Amino acid sequence: MRDLLADGHQVVRLVRRAAARDGEAVWDPAGGYVDPVGLAGCAAVVHLAGAGVGDRRWTAAYKREIRDSRVLGTATIARAVAAMEEPPAVLVSGSAVGYYGDTADRTVDEDAPAGEGFLPSVCVEWEAAAAPARAAGIRTVFARTGLVVSAEGGAWGKLFPVFRAGLGGRLGDGRQYWSHISMHDEVAALRHLIDTPDLTGPVNLTAPEPLTNREVTAAMGRVLRRPAVFAIPAPAMRVLLGEFAQDVLGSQRVRPTRLLESGFVFRHPDIDDAIRAALAG
Repeated sequence: MRDLLADGHQVVRLVRRAAARDGEAVWDPAGGYVDPVGLAGCAAVVHLAGAGVGDRRWTAAYKREIRDSRVLGTATIARAVAAMEEPPAVLVSGSAVGYYGDTADRTVDEDAPAGEGFLPSVCVEWEAAAAPARAAGIRTVFARTGLVVSAEGGAWGKLFPVFRAGLGGRLGDGRQYWSHISMHDEVAALRHLIDTPDLTGPVNLTAPEPLTNREVTAAMGRVLRRPAVFAIPAPAMRVLLGEFAQDVLGSQRVRPTRLLESGFVFRHPDIDDAIRAALAG
């Protein structure tokens, strides 16, 4: 949002309370409502909302929240833009590399099929929920995002304090691939999806070369100048995280083929640079 405002664009935020200021519009994703006045005149709509996958232990209720927060919200937005007399030119809808499931050492791109398990099934339903927008002829792009390197949230937000304390290390055997992207490149890639008319369907938002957890661990220790010798064994992670542990320990070796082919240039393709950028804010 700050990036768009800095370039002189008008931005409307969807809020789940009464609109308190200009530039806000009310929506109720569970109830299927979006204020149509708030969306009027928008050239692009970006929807990335969803409950944090790693925020809580995966109970049946929280798994339902993970799914519903993505599927119901996307369906609400898609129906709203499809019903507009002058719809936006593009809908950029969130998704994730979780779509591919555990790929082990196999490299995959946007042509790969969905994997098996809870997160792949969520991603499949998440993307399918945008069908009304696609049927209305709105260019719809699915941003299949990897692990965003940020000190402010997500998986990396939890890693930084641990590594700063000198307690960081690999997870499991460390051989699983992590497909990451710097926060700067994530924002720039989302802008690229908005601004590139030829892009439609799934686009992987990950750095050009995925790294193993062991390589990421070494980079964190190197940049932070802290030891990274500790390790959390797989059985301990299963005790700590429950079902979510299988996804943390799983491997996703994902390449951003369509993003690269469309001319996108990464500012932080190297993991050390991505970590330094996150520390610099």
